[in-house]
Amino acid sequence: MKRPSLHVLFAVSSIDVLGFGVLIPLVPYMATRFGASPELVTAILGSYSLCQLLAAPFWGRLSDRHGRRPILISSLAGACVSYAILALAHNLWMLLAARVLAGLMAGNLAAAFAYASDVSAPEDRARSMGLVGAAIGIGFMLGIPLGGALAGDRPESADFVRPALVSMGLAVLAIMLVKWRLPESRDSEARAAQRAAERGARPLELLRARPALRAIAGAALLLTSAQGILESIFVIWALARFAAGPRTVGLALFGVALLSVLMQGGGVRALAPRLGEGVLGGIGAVIYALGLLLVGVAGRNLVLIGVGLALAGLGLGAFTPSASALASKQSQAGDRGAVMGTYQASTSLARVIGPFASGWLYAGLGPNAPFLTAACLALPAAWLLWHARRHVGA
Repeated sequence: MKRPSLHVLFAVSSIDVLGFGVLIPLVPYMATRFGASPELVTAILGSYSLCQLLAAPFWGRLSDRHGRRPILISSLAGACVSYAILALAHNLWMLLAARVLAGLMAGNLAAAFAYASDVSAPEDRARSMGLVGAAIGIGFMLGIPLGGALAGDRPESADFVRPALVSMGLAVLAIMLVKWRLPESRDSEARAAQRAAERGARPLELLRARPALRAIAGAALLLTSAQGILESIFVIWALARFAAGPRTVGLALFGVALLSVLMQGGGVRALAPRLGEGVLGGIGAVIYALGLLLVGVAGRNLVLIGVGLALAGLGLGAFTPSASALASKQSQAGDRGAVMGTYQASTSLARVIGPFASGWLYAGLGPNAPFLTAACLALPAAWLLWHARRHVGA
C-alpha cells in the first residue's frame, strides 16, 4: 500500500501546489494595479502566511485526531473558494480577503508531510519527504510560468481572471484524487489513541520538550524568512529594474523551482544517505545564502543574477526535505501531525516575517537590501541544523 499511496500523494501535492503557484507571480501585479505601495504589496502577500501560521497547528492536530484525508479535502475546498474570490476581486479588500481565507484553510502541506511520514519506515522518511518536497517544487515550477502565460507579459493589461479559474479547476481535481484514490494513512485505532492522548501535543510544549525540534524549527524560520523576502520582493524589484511583466518573472522563478525540484528529487536521494540530513541541509543553507548575496550585488548583470538564482534553487532543494525529515524524526506515532504542524507553523511565521520585512527594506534601504538581509538570515540556519543533528544522529 505504501508505494501506491505515495504516488497518489505526489500527484495530489503537485496538482494542489500547481494551482497555488499559478497565482504566485500575479498577486503583486494585482495589488500594484489596485494602487498598493511596495510595503502594502508585500504585507498582502504576508497575510496569507500569517493566517496559515495561526491555522497550521490546528490542522495538524485535527489530522492526528480525524485522519489525513478529511483535512486534505477540507483545505482544498477552502482554497477553491479563495480562488473564486480572487477571480472576482476588483479592489484591495477583496484581494486581501482571498489571501486571508486561503491562509486559514492551508492545512494541506502539514497533512501531506504527515501522511508521507505515516506510510514510510524511519530509514525512508528523508526520501519520502523529498518526494513530497519535489511534488511541491514541481507544482511551483509549472504553476508560476503557467500563471505568467495565462496573464500575459504586459503589467498594465494582464488578465488575472483566467489564472484564478484554472487554479479553481486544479483544486477540484485534487479533491477528487484524494476522495477516490488516496487511502487513509491512520486507522481508527490510531485516531482513537490520539484523542485519548491529546494533551502534550501543543506547539509550545513540543518545542520546550524537544530541543532538537527547537533548533530545526529555528533553522526553518530563518531560511524560510530569507525565501519569503526573495519571493515577495522579486516581482517588485524586477518590475522596477527591468520593467519585467508576469511572463518574464514567471520564467525566472521557473528556473529557480526547476533546480530545486531536481535537487529534491535526485540530489537529496543520493546525498542524504551519505552525508545525513543535518549536514546536507546545512550545506543547502550556505549555498542559498551565497545565491542571495550574488543577486544583491549583481546590479544589472543578468548573468550574475542568473547564477545567484540558480544557487538559491539548489540550496533550497537541499535544505527543505532535509529539515522536514529531521523534524519528522522528533515525532512519535501519536503526535506526528502535531509535530509537522508545529514545524509548518515555523515556516508560516517565516513567511509572515519575510514579506512584511521585504517591503520596508526595499523602500527604506534600497532595492538590494532585501537580498543582502536574506543572505544574512540564511547562514545561521546552517549552524542550527548542524547543531540539531547531534540530537538525532542524522
